Amino acid sequence: MKTIKSKQLHIIEYLCVLLLFFMVSCKDQAKKEVQENRNRSASEILGNKDYLAISYGGYREKTRDIQPTIQQLKEDLRIMSAMNIKILRTYNVHLAQASNLLEAIYQLKKEDANFEMYVMLGAWIDCKNAFNSETGKPIHTKESERNSIEIATTISLAKKYPSIVKVIAVGNEAMVKWATSYYVTPDIILKWVNYLQELKKSGELPKNLWITSSDNFASWGGGSEEYHVEELTKLIHAVDFISMHTYPMHDTHYNPVFWGNLETEKEFSKVAKIAATMLRAKEYAVSQYNSVKVYMKSVGANKPIHVGETGWASISNKHYGASGSKATDEYKEAIYYKLMRAWTNEENISCFYFEVFDEQWKDAENELGSENHFGLINLKGEAKYPLWSLVDKGIFNGLTRDGEKITKTYNGEIDILLKEVMSPPNKK
Repeated sequence: MKTIKSKQLHIIEYLCVLLLFFMVSCKDQAKKEVQENRNRSASEILGNKDYLAISYGGYREKTRDIQPTIQQLKEDLRIMSAMNIKILRTYNVHLAQASNLLEAIYQLKKEDANFEMYVMLGAWIDCKNAFNSETGKPIHTKESERNSIEIATTISLAKKYPSIVKVIAVGNEAMVKWATSYYVTPDIILKWVNYLQELKKSGELPKNLWITSSDNFASWGGGSEEYHVEELTKLIHAVDFISMHTYPMHDTHYNPVFWGNLETEKEFSKVAKIAATMLRAKEYAVSQYNSVKVYMKSVGANKPIHVGETGWASISNKHYGASGSKATDEYKEAIYYKLMRAWTNEENISCFYFEVFDEQWKDAENELGSENHFGLINLKGEAKYPLWSLVDKGIFNGLTRDGEKITKTYNGEIDILLKEVMSPPNKK
């Protein structure tokens, strides 16, 4: 009898061990699958509406000498994740924010296997004597000595965080000719793009890492013929995709062909006038995107095209405000944001909307300058009108930015907001 009971106990113990082993194996397999699913390639996430993209700068102060801490970056990452943002675009790798951002994402992924965030890492490129240095005027056909350091830093970060860095962008609006203090000719961008592509071929960089340059639509051939040079054609063929910028808001002042109320709209309500004009603003952005596509195909290329940057400021005391084109307020910002998200999602285009948070260093001497107010969330931790619906849904519950809960601007009173909203001018 004892022998039988002993055998039964051994069998039960054996089965328990098997069950425990099976449960651990299943858990490990599930964890492995989650981690693999959180390591998508650029080709899987770009153009995927489930992976919303945005431009990010975490700077709170009037100078970038004060860098955001890893803890502050984690706060921002949790907020963006709650918004279903999964791809971020950064601009300068020589500043601590870039490496700290990658480390913050890495830490959050370790803390939570379900956390998912990827980065398009921007290497700053400029010309010799950029920004009118004491050494002489900018020489646009020669590059800054710092460019090689910027590229080397970018490579180092991409190798250190391969599960996070999915795109490298060589330059930010580095070829557009209105950037007179620093722009370079396309051959300089091409040199570094080819260099990075060779590192992919040799295996030093991941083969599924995508390389691009993020620049104005005109720089990609969508504007005047002065950009239509042989080096640009080579660059288009060399990149994995085109990252183009479009800013209708700026052209409400510089090229207001689409801006203003038509004669047939004179009797419309203010809200209806704004709706009609903002739809034209969105179509203006679409036309610039399409102009890049047309040029790309004319040179025999067929690459994905994504919107590397676009946005609409909520405040301006100069060109775009009350004394100018009357373009800037949270109401118009919300319409543009929603129209651009809807269009790009429908067309499988990634849109690195500019930007999540206001940054006051961009125009430190002018608090009301438009460059300080492109964010969807202001420096008080208040969600602007484009995000009011997300506040209502409670997605920011339990989240803070610098100790402040995410609330609504204007105390959520749409009537108060609309009193400040200006109708676009009548077209002449």
